Amino acid sequence: MTITSAVRIADRKLVVKERTILDGVPDNVVATAGSTSGPAEGMFLGAVFNRSNSSHVVSLGTLRDVRFMACFRFKLWWMAQKMGDRGRDIPLETQFLLVETKDGSQIESAGAGEEDQIVYTVFLPLIEGHFRACLQGNSRDELELCLESGDADTKASSFTHSVFINAGTDPFTTITDAIRAVKLHLKTFRQRHEKKLPGIVDYFGWCTWDAFYQEVTQEGVEAGLQSLAAGGTPPKFVIIDDGWQSVGGDPQKDEDQTENKNKPVPLLRLTGIKENSKFQNKEDPTGGIKGIVNIAKQKHGLKYVYVWHAITGYWGGVRPGVKEMEQYDSLMKYPMVSRGVVENEPGWKTDALTLQGLGLVNPKNAYRFYNELHEYLASAGIDGVKVDVQCILETLGAGLGGRVDLTTQYHKALDASVARHFPENGIIACMSHNTDALYCSKQTGVVRASDDFYPRDPVSHTIHIAAVAYNSVFLGEIMQPDWDMFHSLHPAADYHASARAISGGPIYVSDAPGKHNFELLKKLVLPDGSVLRPRLPGRPTRDCLFSDPARDGVSLLKIWNMNKYTGVIGVYNCQGAAWNSTERKNTFHETQSGAITGVIRGRDVHLIADIATDPDWTGDCAVYCHKSGELITLPHNASFPVSLKLLEHEIFTVTPIKVLAPGFSFAPFGLIDMFNAGGAIHELRYEVKKGAQLSELEGNYGVAEERIENRSTELVSVVHMEVKGCGMFGSYSSAKPRKCTVGSSELDFEYDSSSGLVTWNLSHMPEEGQNVHIVKVEI
Repeated sequence: MTITSAVRIADRKLVVKERTILDGVPDNVVATAGSTSGPAEGMFLGAVFNRSNSSHVVSLGTLRDVRFMACFRFKLWWMAQKMGDRGRDIPLETQFLLVETKDGSQIESAGAGEEDQIVYTVFLPLIEGHFRACLQGNSRDELELCLESGDADTKASSFTHSVFINAGTDPFTTITDAIRAVKLHLKTFRQRHEKKLPGIVDYFGWCTWDAFYQEVTQEGVEAGLQSLAAGGTPPKFVIIDDGWQSVGGDPQKDEDQTENKNKPVPLLRLTGIKENSKFQNKEDPTGGIKGIVNIAKQKHGLKYVYVWHAITGYWGGVRPGVKEMEQYDSLMKYPMVSRGVVENEPGWKTDALTLQGLGLVNPKNAYRFYNELHEYLASAGIDGVKVDVQCILETLGAGLGGRVDLTTQYHKALDASVARHFPENGIIACMSHNTDALYCSKQTGVVRASDDFYPRDPVSHTIHIAAVAYNSVFLGEIMQPDWDMFHSLHPAADYHASARAISGGPIYVSDAPGKHNFELLKKLVLPDGSVLRPRLPGRPTRDCLFSDPARDGVSLLKIWNMNKYTGVIGVYNCQGAAWNSTERKNTFHETQSGAITGVIRGRDVHLIADIATDPDWTGDCAVYCHKSGELITLPHNASFPVSLKLLEHEIFTVTPIKVLAPGFSFAPFGLIDMFNAGGAIHELRYEVKKGAQLSELEGNYGVAEERIENRSTELVSVVHMEVKGCGMFGSYSSAKPRKCTVGSSELDFEYDSSSGLVTWNLSHMPEEGQNVHIVKVEI
């Protein structure tokens, strides 16, 4: 018997599970088996060149007649998604590429023979030595590998492990296995599940940025905290964003004032590690930022206070020549932005950083800088930092060993300081979507998933939801994606809020004090400031991975996630706006104004079978529609339609149906007034009673059969649940329950015999000292 590798090169073709993905692979492209690097049946690609250089581009072969999803950098800082079916569609600066063969059908795939199944191939351009790789297409439909060191004196000519390729029939498992193989090969980063997530992810928070921007003050921070708590949604963490630090522009020469009018505004640089005068108490100048930290925690009950800083200290770095900063030996450096980034983001040619430079702390002093900054913050009670502007490091490597070396030095220093001073791993990475940083991330557990929420930019909102979902396919393997702050009082507030609820990441707003929609916030936040967070990063459903819900005019975006006993699906109409490759910016485009229709299946929740409490589960699900309040019972592989207009959304809680006895079945949803209802169910256990054996009911009672009632004196089952929070709890029950209790108290409940929906009200939070309600349902 001959065993062939799942991924191989044969006759100048890249063959994946006996299907050709790339044709015409050049002779100077070299392949290395990846089997020694973990469970993935993958392969590394590299290339050999005639001469050493600091940058190389080589074709990997022709790519046609497939569907792909690429995560590429449309800005230096941020990725977005692009779909296509041939090489020329692949953007510059592609850092993640998922390819689907078109054979087979989505529904048949899971049960089909291997030769008929859909095959997914993932390409991961890597770090090799001093070089960072990315992918791009050309007009001949070739997939190209681009290698750059970022330093003219850092050269190489031979590469063997620049791209890792893996293939499989489950896209999510294929990606996870590929990332694990890369981790074992590089030994420079850890995966998301290996990292400690900071406590903020389980609580509601507030960020000062869109409320105040750089004009934030201590008084403004307190006003925001008070305002949110007064409405019954108390924040438990705050991020004091840009505006608290001591900064200043470069000294200006004495010149004619008329000349200065035409000069650009000086770029601000860090002049001290302590806070500015806005955060200094006039009565106690030595107290510093500790004053607002104490107010937040002692007066307003916050658990965590974070502050913002750039990875280089501030936007313009650390100002050279400042006496109290001289120990960091900062030097002016001028960004050299790679060709692919400049092509996608031409504004770099005239950017303030390009023209005025950045004060870069000597890499040898990076740990000292972070250690002294974080030591001061930790001593004031600060619990973590949002570290921004991270991708700038890749542009500053000239003369310092290149982009990879500089980024690695800084991140090692940052990781060490965070581990020392913020024991809950209090760090959020921001503006950090380059693989230089991602593949050296051992500490950071949370990463901003996309470009900002822009409250005043109407083109941005649909783009934002699509970008965070698709970027999370890649980013979510390495860190927990943070889908960013939003405004609760905004035309797109519901759209954004529901997405945050199913993201798996932190949930926080940037409302100005007094400008809140508390009715909306209470779908996210419990009275104690905690949230119902799902267990994974939210990602597009399998059947949405290669459709283009921002551009194609016909597709809805479906996002899935998991709770302990339920799944959740968010559906969004994201059409009408996207990054424009001609104008090199986000723009509106023509799209139909009417509703777009898609379908929902239970299996859209990719791991739904994993949470079924019955090992013989048939695939039947109960689905609760958040907006309409409708309950739908859905047999295995059945579907129902959903129609949404632009900027509309719907949330569905999906629960495997447990068959208790012939004609008796049950499926809990959770707190149905919350977006992520099922996050409230912490424990679920079914106790089968004698009535199940004594039942004389005949026939096969499926999920759509007529409701029945247990007339026996014996119980069929008792459903035991531990439930977090308070509010209206909903479940599906094929038969009217006999009794519902919480603790020792019997609950009034309502039962809709036409749908099987049973509801009761948990009127208050669990008693003090208890985290959950103990709920029993007798059937």
